[in-house]
Amino acid sequence: MLDWLQYRKELAARIGEIAAESPDTVRGYQTLSRAGQQKDVLGAKTRELIALAVAVTTHCDGCITTHTAEAIKQGATKEEIIEALGVAVALNAGAAMVYSARVVDAFDAHTAK
Repeated sequence: MLDWLQYRKELAARIGEIAAESPDTVRGYQTLSRAGQQKDVLGAKTRELIALAVAVTTHCDGCITTHTAEAIKQGATKEEIIEALGVAVALNAGAAMVYSARVVDAFDAHTAK
């Protein structure tokens, strides 16, 4: 698979290059990232578990390495992380089912007389 620790370092360096060329883009991203922390209703650990589930559904390796490290930092256990990943798996299956229904609906629309 990946050397996740090295990948995270390389990713940070590349994002630093993007920040040098387009600081407003990175600043905007950082603002979005911090927005959920303002009220802290869910707590940092729960936010990181959600982020991991979303990282899986969006296929984001950078998100995986970053939010795994942060989840551990916030006290998440392997069991908690695996449970969050189970939600991602179930949602992806559910999303596939919903979009399968959309395909059938589109088929019916295209073949209706």
